[in-house]
Order: sequence, then C-alpha cells, then structure tokens
Amino acid sequence: MLGLISDTHDNLDAITKAVNFFNDRKVSLVLHAGDHIAPFTVRGWKNLNCPFIGVFGNNDGDRKGLMRSFSELGCELKEVAELSHEGKKIALYHGTISEITSALVSCAENDLVVRGHTHVPEIKQEGKTLVINPGEACGYLTGKKTVCLLDTANMQATINEL
Repeated sequence: MLGLISDTHDNLDAITKAVNFFNDRKVSLVLHAGDHIAPFTVRGWKNLNCPFIGVFGNNDGDRKGLMRSFSELGCELKEVAELSHEGKKIALYHGTISEITSALVSCAENDLVVRGHTHVPEIKQEGKTLVINPGEACGYLTGKKTVCLLDTANMQATINEL
C-alpha cells in the first residue's frame, strides 16, 4: 500500500494527521508530490514508519534547506523522482509544467504518475498509466485535507479526507 500526499504548505497539524493515517494503515512507502514549503516541516515526518520520497513544488523556496532537512529522513528531494515499487514503475512530479506531466503520462513507461499542484484530488486512467493527484493535505484552498491510498496489487486508489 502506498501513501500519496501533496501540497502540505507548512501545515504541521495536517502533516501529523497524515503520518498517523499512513502509519495506522501500515503503508510501505509515502510519496510527496511537492510544496512542502519550509525546512521545519520535516519535523512532522519524523514519526513516519516507512520510507519517504518527495519532490519539489513551485512554492518550495529554500530548496537547499529543504534538501538538508529531508536528508534526515533519507530523502533526496528533486524536481522529478522515478522509482520502481512493488513491480510498478512510478514517476513523481509536482505538476507545475503541464507539458512535463503529460510527457510522463504519455511516454507509456510509467504505470503510475503522482502529481500535485492543482490542490484538486483526481484519479484517472490514461492508457496504461494511472494518474493520481491526492489533492491538498493543507486544506487551505478547498477546506478539505486529502491524501490518497493506493493498493499497488490491484492499482485501486482511494482519496481520503484527514
């Protein structure tokens, strides 16, 4: 089971709720699609019981500070992360540039593309690629703090409100 999250925007309360949610469901990996914002937010992730992979978002200002802080979790923040997990090829990107998001989806190499940026939760199949935006964990724009769980065995995803 994967935990998917994006757009935490410095909301430590939301991060703590997400960590508890993911720990309770025993996810094997959390993917964060960017917009952490400040380096201090790493504190909220320290109790996570699984590996964490994240990418930068367009609002992440102090990138050097974020890279230093998140390295404490064993996470190297980048613009795009490509990985394999439980037999699935995954691309993780914030989604700031729509042409890059489209290329990650249309290249037909990825089983899953996780993106953020719009703050709107979405799960859609495009060809062989499942595209997931877990929405905004911060809850600032929509009033809803959302994350996503993905069962990689059957590629079934659910958006969950924190």
